[in-house]
Amino acid sequence: MFLGQFRHNLDSKFRLTIPSRYRELLGNGAYVLQGFDGNLMVYTTADFEAIAQNANQMSETSPETRLLKRLLFATAVWVEVDNSGRILLPEFLRQAVEIGNEVVLAGVNDHFEIWSPEGWAGQMAKLLDTDANAQRFAALHISTQTS
Repeated sequence: MFLGQFRHNLDSKFRLTIPSRYRELLGNGAYVLQGFDGNLMVYTTADFEAIAQNANQMSETSPETRLLKRLLFATAVWVEVDNSGRILLPEFLRQAVEIGNEVVLAGVNDHFEIWSPEGWAGQMAKLLDTDANAQRFAALHISTQTS
């Protein structure tokens, strides 16, 4: 499970050092693709293949399906984790989400996201909205009582 937040800098070749706890989950590589909110998403090979299988079962006659497949597959790249625990972030993805030298990695359970610091600050502002959080958490039916 991908958890937590990390700030990292890209090196001069635009490689990102992956935190060791994330690296263990990725194995020798991962899929990086454009996210939905001005970010990048990083999936393990198994999880991305499951997403691909689900997408391939959708009807090609639907314009929304075709757009979704383009978003998923035209922006996806498989990246290898090198011996130093780094992945190379391709230029077209960095430009698409306006990532500079500094990034924030955010764990999101089955994947992690890569954000510009400014983009992540915007997300954090939304995450700190206590009224909205109360509604979000209500859907989980959280209880501290055990049955």
